[in-house]
Amino acid sequence: MRRYILGVSGLCFIAFSLVFTSWKKSNTLEEKTINANITPLKNAYLNYAEHIYDSAHLKASGLAFPVFEKALTGFYNLKKSGRVSNSPLLTIADFDQASSKKRLYIINLAEERMVLNTWVAHGQKSGEDQAVAFSNQNDSFTSSIGFYVTGEEYQGAHGRSLKLDGMDPGFNDNARLRSIVIHGAPYVSEGTIAALGRLGRSQGCPAVAPELCNEVINTLGSGSVLFINKSTAAYHSAYLNEGTAAAFAQVPGLINSDLASIHQD
Repeated sequence: MRRYILGVSGLCFIAFSLVFTSWKKSNTLEEKTINANITPLKNAYLNYAEHIYDSAHLKASGLAFPVFEKALTGFYNLKKSGRVSNSPLLTIADFDQASSKKRLYIINLAEERMVLNTWVAHGQKSGEDQAVAFSNQNDSFTSSIGFYVTGEEYQGAHGRSLKLDGMDPGFNDNARLRSIVIHGAPYVSEGTIAALGRLGRSQGCPAVAPELCNEVINTLGSGSVLFINKSTAAYHSAYLNEGTAAAFAQVPGLINSDLASIHQD
């Protein structure tokens, strides 16, 4: 009887092993098929991003390609979501760079050129020359990273200003409550950098030089995309899906069958 039970157990074990091996091979084959489809998509999208990056001479101006590619992906996904206007402008405030660097970039994607490259301030409690701390809390006097859409302009304590709507829950969606806006500030100047070794700091707003404020607001208008970057593992966004961005952007080199074969989130 014991031998019989052991024999049955052995057969069950062998059967389970065969089923598991077959399932594992099936899953591996499926993963390889998905990866084979994703690779051409991602390669085509990265080539497209690199083309714009090179055409706009962004490397020479100090903007790293991974930062630009991240911002570009968010731009197209925000377009797809219907949250922004038809503006071809993508604005990046790159807080990986020190405040003494010209780290604000306004890029015309349709014309593949940089419209403006200038200084931009970060929040008082985000850091000195380098922005290292971020918050979404009211009265934190820190900057908030992530994607924004420009809103309406108004006359405030700093004169003409442009409201911002944060698109990333938990990271910047309290922008309206915190009155995070684009405005001019005298502490954003070469003189301040010469005196302090850094720009002056805001209460969390991406402040620009007073003499450029009108130009920035006129250029951006309402409904354009702003990305405030800080490369950190803590940041995540629903707008960083390269597959949906590539599909919406109609990236050159991709055909409909390539896109149809990819599962889109």
